[in-house]
Amino acid sequence: MATDLPETMCAVEIKAPGGPEVLVPVLRPLPKPGKGEILVKVVAAGVNRPDVLQRQGGYPPPKGASDIPGLEIAGCVVAVGEGASRFEQGDEVCALVAGGGYAEYCTVPEPQALPAPQGLDLVNAAALPETFFTVWTNVFERGRLKSGETFLVHGGSSGIGTTAIQLASAFGARVFATAGNNLKCQACEKLGAEKGINYREEDFVEIIQQATNKRGVDVILDMVGGDYIEKNISLLATEGRLVNIAYLKGSKVEVNFLPVMLKRFWGWLPPEAGTQPLVEWQSWHVVAKLAWPGNGL
Repeated sequence: MATDLPETMCAVEIKAPGGPEVLVPVLRPLPKPGKGEILVKVVAAGVNRPDVLQRQGGYPPPKGASDIPGLEIAGCVVAVGEGASRFEQGDEVCALVAGGGYAEYCTVPEPQALPAPQGLDLVNAAALPETFFTVWTNVFERGRLKSGETFLVHGGSSGIGTTAIQLASAFGARVFATAGNNLKCQACEKLGAEKGINYREEDFVEIIQQATNKRGVDVILDMVGGDYIEKNISLLATEGRLVNIAYLKGSKVEVNFLPVMLKRFWGWLPPEAGTQPLVEWQSWHVVAKLAWPGNGL
């Protein structure tokens, strides 16, 4: 570990559940990288929905994670723990972490870090890891999306949605997306969606059924839930795959399971927080080689 590092750092702490005013700067001991970890001097941290939910008191950190919020960061490596070998001091990286990102320094398991993409400064690079790892894991690993298949993502103008559109399109899928207004739909189409559907004004089930000659779609990435669950089932092609990563409209609904049986579709739910590593080594390797800006794409 470098000898010129401070003993303490500034971090952002949640003093009590509430609005943005509960985020306060505090001094914390400098974390030390453990086995297989690197220590990053943080230049920028992303803001994600779980950070907001944690601030409001609705999302406790996973067991063993820092109480400091912040799930993705970008910065420079300043120390390398035992067994970590991919990065050296001075390397610019961005990373997905289980917490601790809202601080001057943050430890990162090495498989959860990626080289900062060429052409992006570190402030912009900090907004990439969460969406890239989430999309790759759920759309391409769990959902098994392949070139030539048809893909639907809800929330197409969100961080997850815009990343999913670009990756699915780049890997040869036919892409549809839903969004909440016409400007957002146009943005989805500029990113690679064949059709952006304004769910406030249009029936996405009817539009996609028409566009696919009633075949439906092979993979759906959904964070809405609620009444979308039955609509998604109706849209899936035979042996289609439905991947839910959130339930903004609720997770308890009444569903007719006959179409599920007839279509032989696969359904994937997000794993319970803390039950598995954020990023498996295989996922990191594939994202870095195939999907990371400046490398695969």
